Amino acid sequence: MIIRILNLVWICLFAMSIQAQVTSVGIIGPATPIGDWDTDVDMVQDAVDTSIWTLQVTLNDGEIKFRANDGWDVNWGNNDGDFPNGVGLQGEGNLTAFAGDYFITFNHTTGEYTFDYDSDIGLIGPATPSGDWDTDWDMYKDQTDPNKFFTIVDLSADACKFRKDDGWDVNWGANTFPSGTAVLGNGDNITVALATKYRVDFDTLTGVYNFEALVGYDSISLIGAGVTGDWDTDVYLKVNDNDINAWSGVVTMSGGEYKFRANSAWATSWGGPAEFPADTATIGSQDNLVADAGDYFVNFNSETGIYSFEEIEEYGSIGIIGDASPIGDWDTDVDMVQDATDPHMWTLRAILSDGDLKFRANDDWGVNWGGPDFPGGTGELGSAFNIPITGGEYDITFNSITGDYFFKEVIVYDFIGLIGMSGPNADWETDFAMTQDPNDEQVWFIPEATVTTKDPDADDQGVKFRADMDWAVNWGPANADEGWPSGIGVQNGANIPTVEGTYGITLNSFTGEYMFGDVITTTEDIVDPSSITVFPNPTADRLQIDLSSLDLSGTLQVVVVDMAGKTMINTNKAANSFLSLDVSMLQSGHYAIQIVGDNHIIGKRFSVAK
Repeated sequence: MIIRILNLVWICLFAMSIQAQVTSVGIIGPATPIGDWDTDVDMVQDAVDTSIWTLQVTLNDGEIKFRANDGWDVNWGNNDGDFPNGVGLQGEGNLTAFAGDYFITFNHTTGEYTFDYDSDIGLIGPATPSGDWDTDWDMYKDQTDPNKFFTIVDLSADACKFRKDDGWDVNWGANTFPSGTAVLGNGDNITVALATKYRVDFDTLTGVYNFEALVGYDSISLIGAGVTGDWDTDVYLKVNDNDINAWSGVVTMSGGEYKFRANSAWATSWGGPAEFPADTATIGSQDNLVADAGDYFVNFNSETGIYSFEEIEEYGSIGIIGDASPIGDWDTDVDMVQDATDPHMWTLRAILSDGDLKFRANDDWGVNWGGPDFPGGTGELGSAFNIPITGGEYDITFNSITGDYFFKEVIVYDFIGLIGMSGPNADWETDFAMTQDPNDEQVWFIPEATVTTKDPDADDQGVKFRADMDWAVNWGPANADEGWPSGIGVQNGANIPTVEGTYGITLNSFTGEYMFGDVITTTEDIVDPSSITVFPNPTADRLQIDLSSLDLSGTLQVVVVDMAGKTMINTNKAANSFLSLDVSMLQSGHYAIQIVGDNHIIGKRFSVAK
């Protein structure tokens, strides 16, 4: 109770201090008439309630914020990007406005804001935020076509229609969702199937409309007796880099009943009745789907419910062949090793010569893969291209479903150490030895080491990694201001900007990826940073995190920090093979993501580009 009262007092004092300090409030950003982040468009203070500020203004498409006193010390945004109505919070992300004429109201004490937009066309019904048939949600006019309107809105799973001038004289409806052609007059209500955020587009000339779901799911999985033999274990799909609704993966079905579900919970699931191997699943259905036993490449669209199971052909052998192979001719295959847990993954370590290669199945040219790219690419069945090889020793991986291949050059160092003024030895002459992982000769680690904070004004501060106690091969971040607590070391890069503490340190000498994380007590605690994938990178709105190579359980803390060390996102997620994180509120730039579990701290770098 004392803590709660103290917090309330602090909030009240903070609000009073803000109110006392605010002498002006303006809007700023590319969406304003001035159109930049340097000059405010001042709002008008209410004569009665001095917390209220208003402005009649024409905005452009783009980002916008509120700020006080023509400076950045006090500014308001919204990490959820709520527009046209919401609550602005100190220092949060930018809002995205749409072009048009607005009457803006802002309360600098509560942060509440409204962008009142007067439109000819609106969306109405219990599915809209008003929840009734009396109040329209105005749609924005497309600046390139006067007949087209759009909006971004949170909708409930209920009914809605389009109408003109806030009245029923002109209205449109239809009985299909998420898209269709609305009928002018007293047509059917449009029934929204799933409660989420949508972009709604409507053409008043043709009646064509579309509801595009904008909020994806953290995970999509298959579950059921027909998948694993029980209803307790999820088998996860992977989201497409460019479509938050498209999910796919390789799944071994035991045969029988199953369902698709979101976020490892039954709140959102898809069932039957539907056909196998391809059909449309129904969201919220009580009926189960039924599949035949077998290995399949599964595609599922979480917006439409459309799915397909493509049976995977298994090969007796996969080999490399060509004049670059260890045998050196186009007659004899060098067989690869089939993965014990994934029959479609094949590996081989081999010394190759300069020349060409292909992959082929069953020692026969009936099925073969080639491509023009090296060291990695996607092999095309029956391709006219041979893979051009640069001689060396490689770890080769090949996926017989997707055709993806990679030749990872094997360079094994005798010694790798950590060195630098901020390191354990506090000089640039003596290496602090790392230990080679007994299970992976490319992974090196220090179980426990103490570093000091890098002085940003001193050029000789920080640490680096180097091989064989010589500067011929060394690793550091590409940018001197980045690379903590994890990053990608490049040859002859900058010094790593350390922060004082005791860490377990890991380096992958092939990829250059490193991280300073939890103290390592056993070799089981070693996490190779390159085993974690984040994509797309850079991203504009959503970051996908592939943790499938780790055995994680329980709750994970996910923290995103900017390059100045400021925490931008701090959230908890249930441990899954794949995580999805909304980063749309972040401005363009470089960030580090840390995923903290019971036994690991995993660090990766990513970028936001808008």
